Amino acid sequence: MWGIWVALASGAMMSLQGVWNTTVTRQTSIWVCSGWVQLTAFIACVILWFFSGRESIPALFSVRPLYLLAGGILGTFITYTVIKSMDGLGPARATLLIVVTQIITAWCIEFFGLFGVEKVLFEWRKIIGAYIAIAGIAVFQW
Repeated sequence: MWGIWVALASGAMMSLQGVWNTTVTRQTSIWVCSGWVQLTAFIACVILWFFSGRESIPALFSVRPLYLLAGGILGTFITYTVIKSMDGLGPARATLLIVVTQIITAWCIEFFGLFGVEKVLFEWRKIIGAYIAIAGIAVFQW
């Protein structure tokens, strides 16, 4: 049950962040805003690290495969694309497309067992669910 509440909070915060970042971008620029987002995220992580378990920072150097360490770079592009999509489509439409794409991408990662994720079996109901989600986008657009 806790996981559901955390996921709901995550979705709400992602929508808020997207709207806030889009507004900041209109008043500054995309890279000023993205840089500020990444900088403040880093500061928040450092502060929270001091109040939590203080896990080993040098452990990062033993992470394999190395491409897994590119999450921050990916985060920069996520920030950019969320801002641009919300600016072009509005918060509701952009978030709908983002979430449906996340679901389909996550299922593909599970189905093909990518990035060390345990493989799942093919299930027609998941394909049907994806088509229903895509149909939901079409209904929402009308």
